[in-house]
Amino acid sequence: MYVKHVTLYSEIRERRLKYKYSFQENNFITTIRKNTAKYNVDNISRTKAYATYYDRNKEIRWAFLASMVSRNAGWNMTDLEGKWFKLALKWQKRYPIFMTYELANWMIFHDAYPQLLVYELSKKYNKPLFHLLKGFHVSCFMEAEWQYFWEKRDVARLMTSLIINEQNLIQEPVLHNKKLKRKVFGTSVYAFQDLGHFSCVIFPTLKGKLYGYSVHGFQKLHNRIELGKRLANLLFDPDFSNSFLNFSQNTEHTGSRFDYEQYVHKGIFRETPFLRAVYPVVSHQPFHQDDWVFRQARHLSKWSEMPPKTDREEIDITKWFIHKQHQMHSLIALKKWL
Repeated sequence: MYVKHVTLYSEIRERRLKYKYSFQENNFITTIRKNTAKYNVDNISRTKAYATYYDRNKEIRWAFLASMVSRNAGWNMTDLEGKWFKLALKWQKRYPIFMTYELANWMIFHDAYPQLLVYELSKKYNKPLFHLLKGFHVSCFMEAEWQYFWEKRDVARLMTSLIINEQNLIQEPVLHNKKLKRKVFGTSVYAFQDLGHFSCVIFPTLKGKLYGYSVHGFQKLHNRIELGKRLANLLFDPDFSNSFLNFSQNTEHTGSRFDYEQYVHKGIFRETPFLRAVYPVVSHQPFHQDDWVFRQARHLSKWSEMPPKTDREEIDITKWFIHKQHQMHSLIALKKWL
């Protein structure tokens, strides 16, 4: 599916070194940077920006996937300031976990949103402008993939490519971050959640059904790519896609799990707060790293393989998820009162 050797990516890299942007192209880059910064403020603004973009460009399916996964990141963030986690963990342990979600969320948007806007600009002028991606330090891999999409219109391939890119992007600065390794991934809390499958990505519906997958081995790059592809298959499954889209379009993203719990349990009390009520805006500095594709190109063929279809009973996780929530709450209560 992908280029087996780095020849094409090397050609793009060489072309980037020689190419000088025109005055007009620099203006395009400046405008895109401003718009990216405008929406890359917090989890709420990112989630909405992805969803709004998808409404304008239905062929870019990754944008809808990004918005739904970003909703999950927001729910995980506010869990940390909700009733149960505040009982279980001190603020000094909760905040680094929040920062892990926040940093990954910010980094992916910082890289991906300019790509989306460059594509939109290309549509406006009816010609490919993906050479502008150099101005945002986007991988040569994605420049090649956008060009391929422009010519072949392979919607599924582009979505998979963006999944591969985003997970490689955060591997070093987030998953291999020494401070986060010590304060998050190396802790008993993380091990407990990982081994117990307490973390999952869910796609809710207005009818109160929850679909998705549990998250296991999050530190492993291959696991996250496989999860992303499975989530993409689920999100655009013809039997469910309209239900997920209806939820997205008709439910304001506040960061609180009440966003979907209101449909699952009638009359439920809110146990997690609005995200903007508990977290400040966090400033980040861009993490410029070497283009990952020149280290990882040998894995592209494997990463591009489509995962097997999942049994219908496995993706309806409504009862399982509620059980896991009750199980975690019981364990926290037991720990607190022993």
